[in-house]
Amino acid sequence: MNRLLLCSLLVCLTPFHVMATDASAEDAARFAQAMAHGLRPSTAQLGAALPQWSIEERLAHYKVPGAAVAVIRDGKVVYAAGYGLRQAGTHDAVDADTVFSVGSVSKMGAAATTLKLVAAGKVSLEENIDPRLRRWHVPADAQGLHPPINLRMLLSHTAGFNVHGFQDYQPAERLPTLLQTLDGLAPAKNEPIRLIHAPGQQVDYSGGGYTVVQLAIEDLTGRAFADVARREVFAPLGMSRSTYQSPLPAGYGNVAHAHDNKGLPEALPRGWQSFPEQAASGLWTSANDMGLFVAALLRSIRTKDGWLPQSLALQMVSEVAPAGRGLGPELAGNGASRRFFHNGSNDSYHAGIEGYPESGDGFVILTNGDNGPALRGEIRNALSDALGHNAKPVIRTLDPALLRDSYPGFSGHFVLDGALPMDVRGGLADWFEATTLDVQAGQAGLELRLPGRGKAVMLQALTPVRFLAGSVGAELLFHRGGDGTVQTLSVIAEGARAYYRRADIAPAAGH
Repeated sequence: MNRLLLCSLLVCLTPFHVMATDASAEDAARFAQAMAHGLRPSTAQLGAALPQWSIEERLAHYKVPGAAVAVIRDGKVVYAAGYGLRQAGTHDAVDADTVFSVGSVSKMGAAATTLKLVAAGKVSLEENIDPRLRRWHVPADAQGLHPPINLRMLLSHTAGFNVHGFQDYQPAERLPTLLQTLDGLAPAKNEPIRLIHAPGQQVDYSGGGYTVVQLAIEDLTGRAFADVARREVFAPLGMSRSTYQSPLPAGYGNVAHAHDNKGLPEALPRGWQSFPEQAASGLWTSANDMGLFVAALLRSIRTKDGWLPQSLALQMVSEVAPAGRGLGPELAGNGASRRFFHNGSNDSYHAGIEGYPESGDGFVILTNGDNGPALRGEIRNALSDALGHNAKPVIRTLDPALLRDSYPGFSGHFVLDGALPMDVRGGLADWFEATTLDVQAGQAGLELRLPGRGKAVMLQALTPVRFLAGSVGAELLFHRGGDGTVQTLSVIAEGARAYYRRADIAPAAGH
């Protein structure tokens, strides 16, 4: 099987392109070159030469059979291509119209559908949504209360709901209804969707909250969510290959199949799983279609005659406190590098989209293998470099040997300072929830140990006091005073900050 996989992969590594008719040859050549020779890691030691990998090399390296990309320039799709195979062991090539599952990128389509209903006056972002629901109502919180919850909270993950994500369903498994998912009843695999935080007070990424959004859309319109999304988003934008239908029919055609971490087909015999939580993770789409979506959103943000009213498009990419997220996307950067983005991961599919409002540029990345996240990051680096916004520069690290003598002073036990306002902690309160940190000096450098995580996280030095915890997506800044001691440290990511105080020794005078 492995030999057949390799032979088929080599046959089908030539990319299949579909480009917008008004795309310039220069743009097409630039992004083709980026995919041919521009994939690279996110970090490299200071002074080291950067590799310039091809998409073909990295598909083989990560045992991901196929991928597809689209690139947007000035609000228009100018390049789209497929690489590799729809299914390992075949000669079925990926092209720009091949549909992939995109995991949580589905939430962007759900958010856009919601905002179209807001634009039509069917609902507001601020009204308590529970009285508008007909088939299910939000159960009381732990105090027996029913606090108001609105769509702005739900779309920004600040409504206070649980259930981060959902498990995939294999071809032979029964699929739950929407109401079974909401109440965690078989055959649903999730716990009941319930409030675990006071609404509006804390960010907690919640596929459960987006399932409530799906219910709201259906109850407000009296139509199935997949039909509303097609009417409000897919049809107006020409996204003819996109659907929230679950399960995706076996005869849909030109579908990227699911693969495990060895690059072998899974979810057989059909070849892909089902994702019945449609708004949260159920979108199937192509590089061409998702490129049209990102392009339309960028035009709506930058002009007054876009597909979405500009005022709502701007709100979609504006921070909602205390999340630091918009109405759907994550947000980062400043000036020309300011961007909205969203990644998505199911078991066998990993995708990402990104858009730059100042320039109208953006891109889409789709993959069909379990090892897709690492590949997605390297493709992102290549496309970001080619766009030229300096949004993802290579992070240069220092040789650990240069700083070894200072490591013992950084080692210790640190405790979260809960007095820091939640607006400052932002998204870190969601995905970096650790209340204690242990920093230890190891043979290879500083190690970060987190509660409940068996394996230590290696810290890469950026400066003598600032370190990258790459696998958790954050930086640690050790606050070393004039006396040379470290009493506190900050964890920093995309403008959010959490503050930790040393607990294993008494503070020095003046701290």
